[in-house]
Amino acid sequence: MSAPNSSFDPVEVSALQPEAIAQALNDALEAIGAAVDLDQLRAVRTQVAGDRSPLALANREIGALPPAAKAEAGKRVGEARGRLNAALTARQSALEEERDARVLITEAVDVTLPTARRPRGARHPLTTTQEYLADVFVAMGYEIAEGPEIETEWFNFDALNIGPDHPARSMMDTFFIDPPEQGLVLRTHTSPTQIRALMGRELPVYVVHPGRVFRTDELDATHTPVFHQIEGLAVDEGITMAHLKGTLDHLASTLFGAGTLTRWRPSYFPFTEPSAEFDLQCFVCRGNSVIRNAADPDFFGPCRTCRSEGWIEWGGCGMVNPRVLVACGVDPERYSGFAFGMGIERTVMFRNNAEDMRDMVEGDVRFSLPFGADS
Repeated sequence: MSAPNSSFDPVEVSALQPEAIAQALNDALEAIGAAVDLDQLRAVRTQVAGDRSPLALANREIGALPPAAKAEAGKRVGEARGRLNAALTARQSALEEERDARVLITEAVDVTLPTARRPRGARHPLTTTQEYLADVFVAMGYEIAEGPEIETEWFNFDALNIGPDHPARSMMDTFFIDPPEQGLVLRTHTSPTQIRALMGRELPVYVVHPGRVFRTDELDATHTPVFHQIEGLAVDEGITMAHLKGTLDHLASTLFGAGTLTRWRPSYFPFTEPSAEFDLQCFVCRGNSVIRNAADPDFFGPCRTCRSEGWIEWGGCGMVNPRVLVACGVDPERYSGFAFGMGIERTVMFRNNAEDMRDMVEGDVRFSLPFGADS
């Protein structure tokens, strides 16, 4: 039996002939150049470089050649496939650059156009005024006290010298928590926090408490069943009405401008004795609207703010009733103190000429926006 004739070189298969390889490469390069976007190039890649492409099929035929012909055919097919891959890479880079340039134009954002986003809201003036009031008292050396909104009747009434028969304890003024027999109420004022401060802190005590309170009032232009108060308490040795007046005069000047005057009128509160209502001199007309003589150089004319009365009622105050001190375990022979309170809604109305309290609770951002970040 004779050995294989290794020198015999049969005619190459048609797929490996130089003309066929060149034609397949030219057809592939034309298809690559004709691709106008990346999607078309992806389809062309499958067609000219996939497993069923002409050059891939030609590469498979190399195995059928004798050893003497494999090297030349392999080099010929390899060079063609190398040029093909290089063309694919170059065309992909060019199309990606075109896409990126097109995106920069078609998806450009004009930052000068008005935004379609909803504008952010503003802080509510009640919040900013409450914080401002707290800052004023902290600057005077007071501490900020806190207390629960659901209180026992003892803290809300008894400890403040409001007896069982006092009208404020009737169901007409107070929200009672069901069942009423358990003695829990929604606090009607922030004064219970003063009791908690006296019972839980070492004397002397200087605290203020801004917070939300509840009463069974109908919602109208000047009343709301849920509103805010700020109350202050100072208990120390030697406290007098003069200290109280100086404190409130300083607060009025800080809130409404230097030179704002206060006026006191005798009043009655169960938890203070003596007690007073304190008024502000009108910060618009400075009291000159009460002058009726138009020839007077200080004649102001009608004033909407004070209704030409010259004064505006602001809150209540007085010296702490000794019974309240005793209820909290404080010796009234050694210590004395003063307390005061005013509505924060009313303060906002005074400072910003707001006329309807309902605007403060309706949640309309158009009311809060003019106040901005501060009130």
